[in-house]
Amino acid sequence: MQNKRSKRYRAANELIEQGRKYPLNEALAVLKKMPPTKFDQTVTVSIRLGVDPKQSDQMVRGTCPLPHGSGKNVRVLVFATGAAATAAQEAGAEFVGFEDLLKKVQGGFSDFDVAIATPAAMVEVRKLGKVLGPRGLMPNPKTGTVSDDTAKAVLEVKAGRVEFKLDKNANIAVPVGKISFSQEQLLDNTKSVIEAVVKSRPATAKGSFVESLTLAATMLPGILLDAAPFLKS
Repeated sequence: MQNKRSKRYRAANELIEQGRKYPLNEALAVLKKMPPTKFDQTVTVSIRLGVDPKQSDQMVRGTCPLPHGSGKNVRVLVFATGAAATAAQEAGAEFVGFEDLLKKVQGGFSDFDVAIATPAAMVEVRKLGKVLGPRGLMPNPKTGTVSDDTAKAVLEVKAGRVEFKLDKNANIAVPVGKISFSQEQLLDNTKSVIEAVVKSRPATAKGSFVESLTLAATMLPGILLDAAPFLKS
């Protein structure tokens, strides 16, 4: 049966008091007690917002540095020439170039997690919209991935800066680290993401902004969080 849950999932679910909204630290304590898997699961916070994603003036999008990184090796591609290209290479970008990279990506190359470009390079990079757009990889000034300071941009994404963007169902899901992180590290990272999203509330949003918060690891059930502490002005 497709909907049949694994023994591990059911055991984990028994640790959760159904319907209860947990303080973040308590939720993390429960998460850390759940049966482990053979791989280092990603921990994600999912946020349902009280906005209309069909309205352009209610779009919620931004970036957030994770105090303890994401635990992920982020592969960075940079479209740049001259000094900006050299700076990106020295900062640790895996792929740096311009015309050669444009052709490579147009041809289907996708072995990278973040694309960065200088403003000058964007004239040509925009032509890759059909390739980069659907994968959420198009460089954007709002997320710090269009910049003349390529070294800073590379270092920030390598250090664990994450992006968040509202989907068509008014949800945002952001990875906040790995299950192997300490409870304190996950606490700091998760708080940073939630606070960043709350600060991104559009001026046109009415009523309740954060409708629900859920914390979960890759193969484990979600735990409802108490949003109240993050909504105090």
